[in-house]
Amino acid sequence: MTILEVINKTTPFFEKRGVESPRLTIELLLAHVLQKKRLQLYLEFERVLDEPTLAKLREMVRRRADGEPVQYITGEAEFHGLKFAVDRRVLIPRPETEHLVEAVIARDPKSIVDVCTGSGCIAVTLAKKLPAAEIFATDASAEALAVARANAERNGVEKNVRFFEGDLLSPLPSSTKVDAVVSNPPYIASGDWAKLPKEVRDFEPALALTAGEDGLEIIRRLATTAGRVLSPTGFLALEMGAGQRAAVVEILEANKFVIVEVVKDLQGHERVIVAQPKQ
Repeated sequence: MTILEVINKTTPFFEKRGVESPRLTIELLLAHVLQKKRLQLYLEFERVLDEPTLAKLREMVRRRADGEPVQYITGEAEFHGLKFAVDRRVLIPRPETEHLVEAVIARDPKSIVDVCTGSGCIAVTLAKKLPAAEIFATDASAEALAVARANAERNGVEKNVRFFEGDLLSPLPSSTKVDAVVSNPPYIASGDWAKLPKEVRDFEPALALTAGEDGLEIIRRLATTAGRVLSPTGFLALEMGAGQRAAVVEILEANKFVIVEVVKDLQGHERVIVAQPKQ
C-alpha cells in the first residue's frame, strides 16, 4: 500500500469516527512513523510501505480512532517553536499558553518560578528565550516533574531550570524572591469534567485540569501566597479559563494586586492576566 492509498483510505475512516481534521491526522501519524516532515509526504505519495510500517501505523490509527490525542500517540508536542515529549503523565501544551509565555518574555524578568509546570513547556521555553534568567519550576506530581526534567535536557536548558516537587510555592527555599510567578494552573470546574471532549476527559491528567467547584481553587491559593516570593516590583502572570476574568480580577484585587494587562487568545477569549502587588 502506498502513502497516498493509506491517506485516502484512513481519512474517511477517521471522519466516520468523529476525529477532528482527519486527513491532517493521518498525515501527522505517517510523518511520525516515517520520521519525515509532513510536507515531505507529498513528494513520496507513490512510496510503498512495508508490512512492519503498516502494522505500526494501524495500531496508531486504532488509538486515535479510540480518542487518544495525536500528541500522546507520537509522544511529542510542539510549543512556541520547541519540541516537547508528552505522555499521559502531563497535560498537552496548548497554543493559548504561548500568550502567557509571551507576556512574561515581554517583561524580561531576571528570576521566575513556574508553578504547576507539568511538561515543563513554560519553564523550558522561558529558559530558552531568557537565558540569563534564574528559573524555578514546581509541580505536585513527581511523574510530571520527570517529564519536565527530560524536556529541559532535550532542549538544552537543564542547567537553567531548578525543579521542585510539592504544592504550589511551598517547596521553594524560604528565602526565594523572584521577579515573576507564572502559572497555567488547573482552572476547570469539577462539575464540568464530564462535559469535556473524550480525548481530554479520558486521557489527560485530571490533576492538571480541575480545580474545585468553580475552577478557581488554585488561582485563589496562588493569589494568597505569591506575595511571599515576589520582589516588590515583581508580577504574577496566570492563564485562566474563558469567562473567568471577572472572578479572577476579584480574587487578585482582594489580595492586594493591581491588574496591569489582560491578553486575549486567538479566539478572542480573555486568557492571560498579569498583576502586580499594590505598592
